[in-house]
Amino acid sequence: MKLPVVSSHRRENYAKWYMIIIAVLGWGAVVNALFHLEPTNDITVLLLLTVFLAITEYYPIPLLRGSTSISFPFIFVMYELFGVSYPIIIYAVIALAINILHQRPFRLVLFNPAQLTLSVFLAEYILSHTDVDQILTSSSNFFSGFSTYVLFLVFFFIINNFIVDIVLLVRPQPYTLYLFKNKSLTELSNVGVSLLYGAMMFYLGGRTVDEFSLFFFFSPLVAVSLLYSVISTLRNEKRRLNALFAITTGVNKKIHSPEWIDTFKNSFSQIVDVQALMLWVKENDVWKILYYDGRVTPKDELTGEALARFDGKKQPIVYQDRVKKLGPIDEYFKKDMKAFVYSPMVVENETIGMLVVAKSRARSFEEDEIHSIATLSNQLAVAVKTRFLIEEQEKRIILEERNRIARGIHDGVAQTLAGAVMKLETAERKFTSHPDETRKLIRESMDKLRLSLREVRESIYELRPYPTERVGLSVAIKKRIDMIQSEYNIHFSFDIRGKEVPLSPMVEKELFDIFQESLQNTIKHAQATKIEILLSYQKEHIILKIKDNGVGFSLFQAMVKAQNNPHFGILNMNDAAEKINATLQIDTKEGQGTDITLTVPKMGLEGGSTVDQAYVGG
Repeated sequence: MKLPVVSSHRRENYAKWYMIIIAVLGWGAVVNALFHLEPTNDITVLLLLTVFLAITEYYPIPLLRGSTSISFPFIFVMYELFGVSYPIIIYAVIALAINILHQRPFRLVLFNPAQLTLSVFLAEYILSHTDVDQILTSSSNFFSGFSTYVLFLVFFFIINNFIVDIVLLVRPQPYTLYLFKNKSLTELSNVGVSLLYGAMMFYLGGRTVDEFSLFFFFSPLVAVSLLYSVISTLRNEKRRLNALFAITTGVNKKIHSPEWIDTFKNSFSQIVDVQALMLWVKENDVWKILYYDGRVTPKDELTGEALARFDGKKQPIVYQDRVKKLGPIDEYFKKDMKAFVYSPMVVENETIGMLVVAKSRARSFEEDEIHSIATLSNQLAVAVKTRFLIEEQEKRIILEERNRIARGIHDGVAQTLAGAVMKLETAERKFTSHPDETRKLIRESMDKLRLSLREVRESIYELRPYPTERVGLSVAIKKRIDMIQSEYNIHFSFDIRGKEVPLSPMVEKELFDIFQESLQNTIKHAQATKIEILLSYQKEHIILKIKDNGVGFSLFQAMVKAQNNPHFGILNMNDAAEKINATLQIDTKEGQGTDITLTVPKMGLEGGSTVDQAYVGG
């Protein structure tokens, strides 16, 4: 039988009403405790236990994959010395204050203290209204006291976890078996530590305590709670900084490739835990979705009023409660998303993008999370701006190349054709009166037309896609090697090391041009019989090395010659290397061969054949 599907909105309402019921029952137990409160003379002991309880609640101890407050020993001692009313009231007030300090939603501010005090109330009620308490009272002091402690602890944790698990199951957010397992293991660790302290407490001093023994006995637990809380905070901050470093480094390395989106996605959850995320960029005054994930309902692009809300934003904007105030693009998110952060991506006072994240719980974004999101958006702004500049540079290079070809056609082919046409017109006029001169003019015109035909073919070849654009860098190099091997008696070895990554078209073109020129120079001048070629994809660099066993040459004389000759020589090879921020190194001596090494930094140069693949839903 198929179970009916309950909408997230209805589940949210179920969870809300359940929490209201628990809050009413819990705070009802607090009011009831107020009417049964009895005066005490041990104010110092009560204050000391209250302070210890507050510290352990405010600074939870990290256990396994979660954190928990080791508060039960203080609750039990307070219960033993002053009755159940004092721990219920004090526990409720401390939990209420801590939830308010953490700026949690009003519903949680009321629910969290209520479920804790209700757990204490029900555990004590079960313990005192069964025959178990009478049986334990007739036993020895140690066994009776410790057994009471154990039963109270077990009842408290079972009730407390049962109340919380119902909320987690009913609410719209998924409560997986993995989360249940981690939570249960953390709580069982809490039980283990509480049992250990209870055993020591009854073994060392029974149930009789004063402020001095109390202080020295519980000081280690409070100190450990403070110490581990600080360590946990530092560890989380370190993890967040490492994730921020990893995501910015990875994005910068792969900014020209669709793969940078995967880097962003995989690392973002380590910085801040959100249920929905959208990354927008502004291109040609149009806002587009670059990436989205989670509970979103994306559309094509921003228009009208929403566009005006995005433009000009320079500082992060936080909407902690969707019910009270709507953000610019709340309609792009599912209705169960309650809290939002809009973090603009600003470069040189220009807003080029917007990182929008959302959580399902209202007022759930803390200050450190907002700062981390703002820091990440600033880093993304630089990376995306770099990506735009790289694309603009490639477009400019392509435009310059087209203009060069157009000028070549205008100054070369067009002029030659015009001259040939004029000669043919002259030949037509002289065809009858001067046949010999006519034939001469026709021959000259035919020679010019053949030259023009060759120039046209060369221009067409230049307009064809570059070999690296058609098949990639390594395949283009391999094909070039095969072609030269078929014409010359030279032995080649071609080695590719590391994992090949696609580079931007401009980088692959410049690499291939330098490779071709190096190869051509070796064939023409080096008299080499063996050429070794290495293409190495390293972590931070890409290395292209061409080594031959030829006669070598004087690098100084070659540089002087390159200054005097305008053809594509060493200086132009160096200029091509500078275009892609590469380093060109030539090691050669006369009679000792030549070793040419080109080192290209990876950062910002990786890419695919298109950038549009990075757009998801845009």
